[in-house]
Amino acid sequence: MTTMRKNRVGETDVYVTELSFGCSSIANLGRVVGNENVHDVLDHAWNAGIRYFDTAPHYGRGLSEQRLGKYLAQKDRDDYVISTKVGRVLSPGQELDKADGFIKPLPNAVRYDYTADGILESFEHSCKLLGSSHIDIVFVHDIGDYTHGVEKGARYLDELLGSGFKALRDLKQAGKIGAIGLGVNETKICMDVMQREHLDTILLAGRLTLLDREAEEGLLELCAQHHTSLVLGGIFNSGILATGPKPGAWFNYAPAPEYIMAQAKRLEDEAGAVGLSLAEAAIQFGLRHPSACSVLLGTRKVSSLVRNLKAAELELSGDALEFVTS
Repeated sequence: MTTMRKNRVGETDVYVTELSFGCSSIANLGRVVGNENVHDVLDHAWNAGIRYFDTAPHYGRGLSEQRLGKYLAQKDRDDYVISTKVGRVLSPGQELDKADGFIKPLPNAVRYDYTADGILESFEHSCKLLGSSHIDIVFVHDIGDYTHGVEKGARYLDELLGSGFKALRDLKQAGKIGAIGLGVNETKICMDVMQREHLDTILLAGRLTLLDREAEEGLLELCAQHHTSLVLGGIFNSGILATGPKPGAWFNYAPAPEYIMAQAKRLEDEAGAVGLSLAEAAIQFGLRHPSACSVLLGTRKVSSLVRNLKAAELELSGDALEFVTS
C-alpha cells in the first residue's frame, strides 16, 4: 500500500490525496460495469494510496453513490474523503434502460433544484446512499449557462444565491460539510459566484488542462486571492489527451474539431520531444499545477488506472519538467 501526498482544501480542515478517484464510470457510464469490476477498480485505487473519492447523484441516478458507499463501508470513516454534489434532486421513479448517458441507472426521477430545500434533500439522500452522516466536500453541480442556458441558468443562480448557499453554510457550521465548492465545466460561473460567496474549492472539469487553459483568464488569480483550491477533472478533455489526435478523438464530449486536432498534434510532438507521451504530460501538468489540490482519475478498468498511476509517478527534470509546468 502506498502513502500519497495530501493537500489542504482551501483554508479548511479537509486534506485530500493529490490523486483522487472519479466515480462516474462505476455508475455504468456508456456501458454496464459489473459489481466485481467496480470493487476491483476501487480496491486498486485504495491500494495505490488514493483516499479521496468524488461522486454525484447525477452518476447513474444514485448508482455511483450506492456502489461507492458499499465499498467504503468496510473502511474506517476517518481514513478517506468523499465529495458529492447538490443541484440535482433524486426521487423514486420508473426503471429506465438508459438516462443521461448511464446504462441501467437506479429507478429514480431527477429534477434541478438549487434552493435550500433542494440542497438539503439532495444532501440527505446522498448521505443515506454513501452510508455517512457527513460529507467532506459538497460541490454545487452544473450551475451556470453551460448546462442550463441563459434563462434557466440565471433562475438557478438566483435560487443558489438566494437560499441555497445559506443551507450549505449552515451544514458546514454544523459539521455536516467540511468544504463547499462548485463542480462545473466553465470558468465564468465560478467568477460570478465568487463575487458573492466564498468557495473553499472548485472542481473544474476540462478548463485547466495541457490543451485548454481557459482558467488562466482570470479564475486562477481570483482563486489565489480567495484561497480557493482547484480539483482538476477532465484532464484528458474527454479523450483526446489520452488517445492523441487520432481519427474519431473526442474533445469536450464531442468529436474534436480540426483546430483542436491540430493543437493536440503539436502538443503530442512537443511532449514526445522531451520523452513523454501526451497522456503522461496531461497528468503531470495537473499534478504539478500550483492551484490544484487534487487531480481526478476516473475509469472503469484497472488496466487504465494502472497506466495513469504510472504516469503520475514519473520523476521529471530538465526539459520535460519545463514543458509540463510552462
